[in-house]
Amino acid sequence: MSTHTATPPEQEATASPGQRILEVRELRKRYAADGPLVCDGLSFGVEEGEFVAIIGPSGCGKSTLLRMMSGLLAPSSGDVHLNGRRISGPPPEMALVFQDYTRSLYPWLTVEKNVRFPLAGNKRMAKSEKAERVGQALANVGLTGFEDYHPGQLSGGMQQRVAIARALAFQPQILLLDEPFASVDALTKEGLEDTLLDVRDRLRESGNTMLMVTHDIDEAIYLADRIVILSKPPCVVAEELRVDLPQPRSQVQTRSDPEFLRIRAYIHDVMGLTHQRQAVPGL
Repeated sequence: MSTHTATPPEQEATASPGQRILEVRELRKRYAADGPLVCDGLSFGVEEGEFVAIIGPSGCGKSTLLRMMSGLLAPSSGDVHLNGRRISGPPPEMALVFQDYTRSLYPWLTVEKNVRFPLAGNKRMAKSEKAERVGQALANVGLTGFEDYHPGQLSGGMQQRVAIARALAFQPQILLLDEPFASVDALTKEGLEDTLLDVRDRLRESGNTMLMVTHDIDEAIYLADRIVILSKPPCVVAEELRVDLPQPRSQVQTRSDPEFLRIRAYIHDVMGLTHQRQAVPGL
């Protein structure tokens, strides 16, 4: 258990955003039968329409958890339920955006064809509906007009927007993001964060749910409605924290809000990142 001493941010006793649609139940993972535990009994839930961020110390098992939740990796024990059904493989209600956009996009295809790609195998979907989905997904990430470009002609941030658009074209119930902005510079990252919030606002009425793994505490606070904090490995849920910050959010105003700073200090303390400074002579 954590020995943090900071006072947790006040939690509002408000109604939940929606029904619980995803359940993580006592997940444990070893990569070898005699290997060390990576995850040791992870349990939490995700509600419809939420934006949940998962954070924790480097190497604690965040990406392992996300792969188990998405059905790409089988747990050693425990299970994940989506809409009451146990996940045993990648479910059609989920789409996953990876950190490395250079590996997720096909450089020989145009932007439009990259975004359309997941829909290509759906023979029951009319071409007009596919075109409409692709157009809407590109509009949602601000890439209308770039349909005929190839990935190599775009900046890193724009390529990651294409990857997000491709996931959105699939119209998933849950969008999973594995450190999606870790490979771009700080300024581009801020723009992508705001794009993701814009997308979330547009899809809010449809109950779209987002779950993101990140190592960036500030990013988690800025984007999420709720944060799941993982412990050092073998990881467990150290704490769950609701983020009560005004909407819509602003890079300048939100990040300078006293509540933002208090939440950040509290998470640092929970994760053991707060250290007593040593006095420096002359300062």
